[in-house]
Amino acid sequence: MKNIILRVDKVPEVLAEQLSHDYTLYEYEKLSVEEFSAIVGKVQVILASGESKVAASLINQLPALKLIAVFGVGYDGVDIHAAFQRNIQVTNTPDILTDDVADLSMAMMLAVSRQIIGAQKFIERGDWHRGNYPQTTKVSGGRLGIVGFGRIGRAVAQRAKGFAMRIGYFDKYRSDNEACIYYPDLLELARDSDVLMVCASGGPQSAKLINSDVLAALGPQGILINIARGSVVDEAALVEAISHQRIAGAGLDVFADEPNVPPALLNRDNVVITPHIGSATRATRAAMARLVIDNIAAFYADTPLLTAVTK
Repeated sequence: MKNIILRVDKVPEVLAEQLSHDYTLYEYEKLSVEEFSAIVGKVQVILASGESKVAASLINQLPALKLIAVFGVGYDGVDIHAAFQRNIQVTNTPDILTDDVADLSMAMMLAVSRQIIGAQKFIERGDWHRGNYPQTTKVSGGRLGIVGFGRIGRAVAQRAKGFAMRIGYFDKYRSDNEACIYYPDLLELARDSDVLMVCASGGPQSAKLINSDVLAALGPQGILINIARGSVVDEAALVEAISHQRIAGAGLDVFADEPNVPPALLNRDNVVITPHIGSATRATRAAMARLVIDNIAAFYADTPLLTAVTK
């Protein structure tokens, strides 16, 4: 009999199909109480994504559970404390998606600053026949503030150097990157930024880190870009700031309650929204799937995991 893997929501079908050749996959949301009871003592592996919720209540129902394999770099939906209490290992897919997410962040910064989508709509509406599109914001030579200076934050900084931007960052830890200015105070960074780029990890410690005070400090000429987690931004405060022109615009790939997007953020020339596509290129998603498969294979072979999350 094949080993059993319990699949939770939002895991790509292509990954599930590849794993199903060697393992028996059950989709948690589709199991009846009786079906779940029949496998509860046999599940050693949970397959999740970066957006999945793996709560302590589920973890503690699975006495044989030994691994939670996450398709994604973020694992804030996993109750790490509950997992580690039982010596359950957790893996993710770091590094692979860094370039794609950083690339999207730059695309969003340009799209919002130059209002590329708004300008396209301007043409499509026929408005060009009645006059020119309003002037927009210059990017090159501007001030970029990066919130969270991990792998993705550093990759964003590297790209921003090509635009001759002055780069500051806020993080728990000071980097040895002398080309970027460390800000121990987030409000000060926001005040000194034309574009505030959110690259921070999700989780309770960063929930609503970008609040009304930060947005006020960013100011009416400032732009917010979020390619991290929707939970990091106080979405109600952002809607208020956009609606009352307290900031100049926003680029958002992530939202607090996906796939639901506040209606007030729709159909605005100064707001660019995408459906959480930061890592969604064919090459990167294939490499992420391969790493998940290799981690699970390593677990069953009792060899070291490739990308284990540490305490």
